[in-house]
Amino acid sequence: MRYEGDIYRPPPEADAYILQCTIGCSYNKCTYCSMYKDVRYRVRPIEDLKEDIRMAKAAFGNKVEKVFLSDGDAISLPTEMLLEILSELYSAFPKLTHVSTYAGPQSTLDKTLDEFKQLKKAGLSMTYLGVESGSDEVLKAVRKGVNSAEMLAAGQNIVEAGIKLVAMVMIGLGGSPELSKRHALETAQLINQMNPYLLGLLTTVPMEGTALFRQVTKGDFKLLDPYEVLEEIKQLLETLTNDELLIDSTHGSNLLPIKGKLSEVKADTISHINHHLSKKDNNLIGKAYVGRF
Repeated sequence: MRYEGDIYRPPPEADAYILQCTIGCSYNKCTYCSMYKDVRYRVRPIEDLKEDIRMAKAAFGNKVEKVFLSDGDAISLPTEMLLEILSELYSAFPKLTHVSTYAGPQSTLDKTLDEFKQLKKAGLSMTYLGVESGSDEVLKAVRKGVNSAEMLAAGQNIVEAGIKLVAMVMIGLGGSPELSKRHALETAQLINQMNPYLLGLLTTVPMEGTALFRQVTKGDFKLLDPYEVLEEIKQLLETLTNDELLIDSTHGSNLLPIKGKLSEVKADTISHINHHLSKKDNNLIGKAYVGRF
């Protein structure tokens, strides 16, 4: 596999063949993100991608069942190019059943619903959208590049096309306890309207070299303490309404691992959080509430 720069992919794609369609991220201005800072964004030539697929075919034969299109935002590619890539992949790998990619909100909005339906028909099965927050104030502060209405439209287009949407949000991204409550409430309300297949939770961790890290160092951004993090998760869960929504907070950044349908994990998780909030015994890592995916 040929690859330029560091490899980033969602945890569920650990066993996928990674095809680097772009170098870097088409946007790459978010204050919290440390990814793709050492490369210049550009689209790889289609002939290079076809050669990579031929190399993967020679190396793996018919064993490839999952493919992840990287880097940070393969949805930014022209639709015709994406359709050609999907056609090449499914022709090369007869057992292929899953092709996924990160999707940036701006590049998602640049595509029509009809284009996403074409991509779905061609075999794009899942996208990972960094929603981060449903609060306009938070989205503006972290330089996400879209407001909540635009973020909702991006997610809804993917869902309406029939492509599974993983919406990723960041606990603690509001900073102050006051904004934390609004961040959690408005994020949950946005997710209720967007109706993704899965909600992925990550906890805000300032990475060295990012604008957010500098803000924390200067005292311009306040990280939540563990109990405030739990309060935010509780507010989020209490406001979510789709019982069939899958939730996964098993990412290493998180304080409390949760995995399962909202209907299966909501009550027990809130009870677990209330227990820690009442005792404040510093034993904050709880067992994972595992449902059925």
